[in-house]
Amino acid sequence: MATPEPKLKSVGKQIEVPIKKATGPGDDKVHTWPHLVRAEFLCTCIIIIVLIIWSLALDAPLEQPANPTRTPNPSKAPWYFLGLQEMLVFFDPWHAGVVLPSLIIIGLMVIPYIDINPKGNGYYTWAERKWELMTFFLGFHILWVSLIIIGTFLRGPGWNWFWFWEKWDLHKVEALTNVDLPYLFGIRSENWATVFGLACVLGYFVVGFLVFNWFCARVKGPDWPEFKKRWGAPRQYLTGFLFLNMVAVVLKMLLRHLFNIKYIMSFKSALFSINI
Repeated sequence: MATPEPKLKSVGKQIEVPIKKATGPGDDKVHTWPHLVRAEFLCTCIIIIVLIIWSLALDAPLEQPANPTRTPNPSKAPWYFLGLQEMLVFFDPWHAGVVLPSLIIIGLMVIPYIDINPKGNGYYTWAERKWELMTFFLGFHILWVSLIIIGTFLRGPGWNWFWFWEKWDLHKVEALTNVDLPYLFGIRSENWATVFGLACVLGYFVVGFLVFNWFCARVKGPDWPEFKKRWGAPRQYLTGFLFLNMVAVVLKMLLRHLFNIKYIMSFKSALFSINI
C-alpha cells in the first residue's frame, strides 16, 4: 500500500536553489543566469570599448558631399549590398534582386525545421556537424563574402574587372557581352530558346536531386532508410531544392565567365592558328 507523500508546509523562509555549473556538452541543466548572461555582458562591454577606441583613432573614409551632376565611376552600393550588385552582371534584375534574396531569407528561416540532427545542438563541432558547417561555409564564405570582395576590390570604372595589381583605368572599355546557351547549340528562335532553357533547368533539378539523394544515402550508409523516414519527403525535397539553387548560382556565374564572347573569340583564334 502506497503511503501518501507528506505535504510541505510554508514556513515563510526563502529556499535557495544551488546553481549548478556545466559539467559537459550533454549537461542541459545549466542556468542562463548568471553563467550565460554574465559572459554575454562582458563580451558586449569589451566590443563596445574596442569600437569606441577604433572610431577615435581612425578617420572615417568620407568623401565629398554628393553631387547629382557628377556621379562616381563606378557607382557602388554599400558593402553589404555589393553581392547583389555583382550578381546583376550574371542574372536578370528580377532574379538577382528578388528571387535569389527571397530564397536566401526563406532558407535561413526553415533551417530549424529541416535540420533534424540532434547532435551538436548548442556546442557545434566539426565531427558531429561537418556537412552542415560545410554547407554554411559554401553559401556564406565562398559565395556571399567572395562576391563582396569582388565588388569592392576587383570592380573598377565601368564595372570592369581589374586584378589587385592592375591600375584602375577610366578609359578602359571591356565588352561584357555573353553568349546564351541556346545560341551555342544553334538555336536562333526565341520560342525554341525558351523551351530549350526550361528543359535545361528541369533537367538540372532532376539530375541534381538524384545526385543529392545518392550523396545523402552514401553519407548515411546503412542508416539512410531510417534517417530518410524520420527526415520526411517535404524536408528532403526542400533541402535539395535550396541546396541546388545555391550551387546553381555558382555554376551560372562560372559559365558566364567561361562563355564570355571575349574568351570564345580568343579560343576560336587560337584554334584557327593551330589549324593553320
